[in-house]
Amino acid sequence: MFKVLVSDPISDLGIQQLVDANDITVEKKTGLSEDELIAIIGEYDALLVRSQTTVTARIMEAATNLKVVGRAGVGVDNIDLEAATQRGIIVINAPDGNTITTCEHTFAMMMALARHIPQAYAKTINGTWDRKSFLGVELRNKTLGVLGMGRIGSEVAKRAKAFGMDILGYDPFLTQERADKMGIKLASVDDILQHADFMTVHTPLTPETKHMISTAQFAIMKKGMRIVNCARGGVVDELALVQAIEDGIVAGAAFDVFESEPPQADHPFLNNPHIIVTPHLGASTVEAQENVAIDVSEQVLHILREEPFKNAVNMPPVAASVMSKLQPYFSLGEKLGSFAAQISVQAIQEIRIEYAGELSEVDTQQLTRYILKGILARHLGSEANIVNSLHLAKIRDLNVVVTSSPSTRGFTNLITVSLQGQDGTSQQVAGTLLSGYGERIVRINGYSVDVLPAGHQILVSHTDKPGIIGNVGSLLGQKDVNIASMQVGRKNEGGEAIMILTVDKDVPKEVLLGLVELPNLNTAQEVVLV
Repeated sequence: MFKVLVSDPISDLGIQQLVDANDITVEKKTGLSEDELIAIIGEYDALLVRSQTTVTARIMEAATNLKVVGRAGVGVDNIDLEAATQRGIIVINAPDGNTITTCEHTFAMMMALARHIPQAYAKTINGTWDRKSFLGVELRNKTLGVLGMGRIGSEVAKRAKAFGMDILGYDPFLTQERADKMGIKLASVDDILQHADFMTVHTPLTPETKHMISTAQFAIMKKGMRIVNCARGGVVDELALVQAIEDGIVAGAAFDVFESEPPQADHPFLNNPHIIVTPHLGASTVEAQENVAIDVSEQVLHILREEPFKNAVNMPPVAASVMSKLQPYFSLGEKLGSFAAQISVQAIQEIRIEYAGELSEVDTQQLTRYILKGILARHLGSEANIVNSLHLAKIRDLNVVVTSSPSTRGFTNLITVSLQGQDGTSQQVAGTLLSGYGERIVRINGYSVDVLPAGHQILVSHTDKPGIIGNVGSLLGQKDVNIASMQVGRKNEGGEAIMILTVDKDVPKEVLLGLVELPNLNTAQEVVLV
């Protein structure tokens, strides 16, 4: 008989399948302190939580029988994943349970924004019958730009089509083929800014997406845009948005999320008549709370019965003999994936990973997961991890091809990551571990280099001409960007070449633009590896 502890308030209907199981005993004990939970957790095979219980390493150390921790929701910030992995405890979540409710809230906000419903309501109940001040707009025949075409963004696009809207979809992993299947137009962020009447945000908050809509974007935005954000605070620069409304660029905004929650009493959104706000209600429906509990309960049941399961967010078990060979390459693999993703400017259609040397003799799936995590995390942030990376690639129609070869071309082991864009171009990065030196990138797009994959770097493509290294160094010096190291790779004298510079800090975009303006210099891209 398995024992399951529910330590947070979770829908009774959601856990009913566990209660009804003849091989499961369910106990609900909420509001426990860490010490109280430690005192009893050794009795249980599974633990179900929401956000109130913090599952610490101390708790897991005492959980001698624990096989799984289930989070009835998406985020797992309250669970120590590393400690769970070290003790062989599976952590699962319910990533799909909030999809429809967040989608519907997005539409509620869009409709309220289009028709001034909160403002009209407030005035009406205060005794003012005002039909002239709230002239709205229809959704029909308007263009909706969707930033982020994952689960929620795709559902929003589907419903917007039913309203007669034209859809522009942006996502780093959205291919033309998938866009055609959905009946939407594949677009860039700038396309959406310049042509959409409404824009809705459905991206995670990452360094790449933080303030992705800010002053520069508002400067090129179609006048009269209406913006909805039910995803993450910080994707849209709040102060820049307020200024854009004052300047007449943005007609209105509807936000369910803030950069800091709850917002301060003097937050400019709270007293602006053109902005509608709700207190992060995207997942707050009866159905959503039941759905996440049902989803996670079902997977807990599968795990306890040793049946196939999904939605694990930590490392699956790997044989010790295989792990000893793969583990030294985990960090390198993730960095190679991240590097390749950061220099890819086209939507990725295919990922090719080649293992050469001794790595070709073992099952490298776990290493592949790290590489995919590095690629996907560029745009998905913490949503991508080493367990779900294969699944995330699959649902985004990314073709993942893994090959192996005993030939290493001079290295004991060599990992090569190639990303092919939908236009047929590809970006390739190869790396290895050098005895006594550690991780090294040894090839970029066919050019031989020797680069430590760490910190802030600038990748430059240029024509091999005298003086270009000096010009680059001079410009960076003028902009107070200190060069820590430099590598140059070329195939032929006077032909195309690359230069990769390690610098001490973030490189402002205007510096990269300045580099591109130098004679014989083609591209300049920043790469950040942590």
